[in-house]
Amino acid sequence: MIDLDFFKTTRILDGGMGQELLASGMKPNGTLWSANAVLKEEYHQLLLDTHSNFIKAGAEVIVTATFTMRRKRLRDNSVEDKFEYLNQKAGEIAFETKKDYPNVKIAGGLPPQNLTYEADERNENEIEDNLNEQAKLLDPFIDFYYFDVLSSVKEFKCGIKAIKEFNKPYLIGIHISEGTKLPSGEKISEIKKILDKNALGVMLSCVSPETYEQNFDEMKSLGVPFGFKFNAFQTTKPKGGYTSNYGKSKGNPNEFLGQRTDLNPIKIAEYAKKFKEGGATILGGCCETRPSHIREIAKLK
Repeated sequence: MIDLDFFKTTRILDGGMGQELLASGMKPNGTLWSANAVLKEEYHQLLLDTHSNFIKAGAEVIVTATFTMRRKRLRDNSVEDKFEYLNQKAGEIAFETKKDYPNVKIAGGLPPQNLTYEADERNENEIEDNLNEQAKLLDPFIDFYYFDVLSSVKEFKCGIKAIKEFNKPYLIGIHISEGTKLPSGEKISEIKKILDKNALGVMLSCVSPETYEQNFDEMKSLGVPFGFKFNAFQTTKPKGGYTSNYGKSKGNPNEFLGQRTDLNPIKIAEYAKKFKEGGATILGGCCETRPSHIREIAKLK
């Protein structure tokens, strides 16, 4: 378990697991992304080492590699029958880091259950059921849940209901592709109406530093610990949509989302310092941020 005040002081999160695994030698496999590191036993050590590398760089929290372990993504890749195994094994591998780093916190990553960077338009019961079955498999291995890059208040509401039975706190990870509204068209401040006593804080997740800056004042106004997981993609709103582009790619999202060369570790840390001085306490990275980025951010502690 984790203290509900954990993020009231500065905390360092890990970086982008999927992209780091690909950069470290994992071969793409359809649109499975980080799930391939669990599906293929040959990559289990690489996954463990990648978690450990982020911790050694200064991360106090790591997120389970479960972003693509939603049923829809597994079904798209003809491995839905591995749903239970993959989520459980991802939890086990993350938990294994505690042998060497007993103080690290494990966040159970609960991703969008339909499409990435797009609001889930399905009915609430279906979304809640999807999140609940993934949460149940992760529960034995984690300190809290992390709603990872969701795109509507409805999805967060479903998530909070889905994890209620496990009596664990949660961290909100809102996605904004550009501007000041979620893909659902809602404002960040609308999240306040669903937060309860188990909320650890609210982040903008998988966003550019520039997008975070546009939304900084509203994040600060929420009255809860807040922060970010920055990406170093050129966009998260590609022409034609994320899903259709991924299907045409060779398996690495940076083929169609692009890689920013300007956001090196020093530059990312400069942004992080600015937002920390403004009150942000949850500092981390997302896609295309590596242990070297986290190492620089961790110097701000």
